[in-house]
Amino acid sequence: MTKLINFYNSIFGKLDLIQPVMLLATRFYVAWVFFKAGLTKLRDWDTTLLLFEYEYAVPVLNFEVAAYLATFGEIVLPILLVVGLFGRKAALGLFIVNYIAVISLEDMPAAALNEHVLWGTLMLLVAVWGAGKLSLDSFFKIK
Repeated sequence: MTKLINFYNSIFGKLDLIQPVMLLATRFYVAWVFFKAGLTKLRDWDTTLLLFEYEYAVPVLNFEVAAYLATFGEIVLPILLVVGLFGRKAALGLFIVNYIAVISLEDMPAAALNEHVLWGTLMLLVAVWGAGKLSLDSFFKIK
C-alpha cells in the first residue's frame, strides 16, 4: 500500500508545482475580462449611463451610483487581482460585480450566462484558495 501511495504522490504531487502558475493565469484571465469591460464603460460614459438607466435593472441602487460602482469595480479590482494584492477581497468583489451583472440583465443569452458562471466560479476559487505564491499577498504574507 505504501508503494501505491508513493507512486500516486510522485505522479500527482507534481501538480502542486504548477498551482501558483494556474492561479496566476486564472487571475489574469478574469481580470482582463473585467478590466476591458470597465474601459468600455469609461470610453463612452453617456452610453454607460443610458444602459444603467434603461437596460440594466440594478436592484436598490440609483442607476448613476450603480454605473460608477460597476466601473470603479471593473477598473480597480482587476488591477488588485493581477498583482495579487488583497487577492481574496478583489476576487470576492469581482464575484459580486459579476453576480449583479447577471441578475440585472433580464434577457441574457445562454452563452453569456455560461461565461458569467465560469468567471464567478473562478473568482470563488481564488477567494477560497487565495491568490497563490505568485502574488503580493504571498510576498507580504497577507491572508
